[in-house]
Amino acid sequence: MPNKNSIESEIEDIKEKLADIEHQRWADWQKYMHSKFLESSLNGGDGSFVALPTELFKRWQRQIRTPYKDLTDKEKASDMEQVDRYWPLIEALIQREVKKGRVEELKRNAYYSQPRKT
Repeated sequence: MPNKNSIESEIEDIKEKLADIEHQRWADWQKYMHSKFLESSLNGGDGSFVALPTELFKRWQRQIRTPYKDLTDKEKASDMEQVDRYWPLIEALIQREVKKGRVEELKRNAYYSQPRKT
């Protein structure tokens, strides 16, 4: 019987790596967002107030309300680029587990480690 702790340890390691990627993805998004803000002339242009161009605000509001399946092909491709950051780690884990014959255990562990909806 395969060592369950080994599977749990591998999953925890992957989750840590995914969290690292997620932080970098978030930081990249924040850099992009901050580059789109415009300094206001209020307060003498001292940088204490910034504004987001209206066209970006409206586009992002629409995207927030839109399910993935209803996004434009370009918007879907942008989301898929973010998935591509994570995919090598997930794919490598799956391939290792298939090689070790631990697919069912991986499925069970993945199910039980998902956040529960309350």
